[in-house]
Amino acid sequence: MESAEPLTAQDYRAGFIAVIGKPNVGKSTLMNVLLQQKIAAVSPRPQTTRKQQLGILTTEQAQIIFVDTPGFHTPRHKLGEKMVKAALKAIEDSDGLLFLLDVSEPLSQEDFDLADQLSPYQAAKPLVIALNKIDIAKEEFLAAAKALIEERFPTATVVQISCLRGDNLDHLIAALMECLPLSEPLYPADQITDYYEREIAAELIREAALHILRDEVPHGIAVRIDQYQEKDENLAVIDATIIVEKETHKAIVIGAGGSMIKKIGTQARQEIEAMSGRKIYLNLHVKVQKNWRKNDTLLKWLGYT
Repeated sequence: MESAEPLTAQDYRAGFIAVIGKPNVGKSTLMNVLLQQKIAAVSPRPQTTRKQQLGILTTEQAQIIFVDTPGFHTPRHKLGEKMVKAALKAIEDSDGLLFLLDVSEPLSQEDFDLADQLSPYQAAKPLVIALNKIDIAKEEFLAAAKALIEERFPTATVVQISCLRGDNLDHLIAALMECLPLSEPLYPADQITDYYEREIAAELIREAALHILRDEVPHGIAVRIDQYQEKDENLAVIDATIIVEKETHKAIVIGAGGSMIKKIGTQARQEIEAMSGRKIYLNLHVKVQKNWRKNDTLLKWLGYT
């Protein structure tokens, strides 16, 4: 696909916004909604996002490049350590910060820890705080979030939003534009992510596995795309391997008579077809790699470094 002509104007703005929040607060969901296309994996499981991914929103006035970071957490293995380092680097390298809080539930210790992490940067970087799920917010939870902001971030811009209903997303975009420096667009106007289709496909397969397996298999799941063949503009053939840490997990992922992996494949195929706009033939396999989350070589092989 040919790139659209870059947008130029004397007052055009472009830059990077790090999206910060505890695991499962809705960072990837927000990015998907703002871009009006699914590029980031979303599931009910915390820490679904493992890699730093860009979401590129281009308007007539600005190009906002969202950096969807892994949620901050206390790491328990090398993969967790790399995820936290990626989030910290995103904060340091960004032009502005978007801190997402969920006001449908009480503030957690992770929210307060994140506030501590962000405090040193607020003097140097513009900060927007989005209070998400305002459509189902409880008054006491909203009041607690406002109290935290007033105490820790008195100069921040605050926007109350709902990703589900779309409340105030235009106000959020306007606030984020103000965080950006004057610049020509940094990416072609028709580009919405730095991921290739095969990388998004891997994340959508992992998302389907997390949705369907839920609590049966922990986060010891990764996906490797072995082959992504584009037959033509209407058809692609994907061979992928689901990596697990134990033989017992492999049996669960496959299921009786292959029933579980068939469900995963069906859901993933539908999501990949919706993302790519073409027919997909998806072949899934399962392989055991013991303790892969603690192995630097395997993490590099799977694209986590």
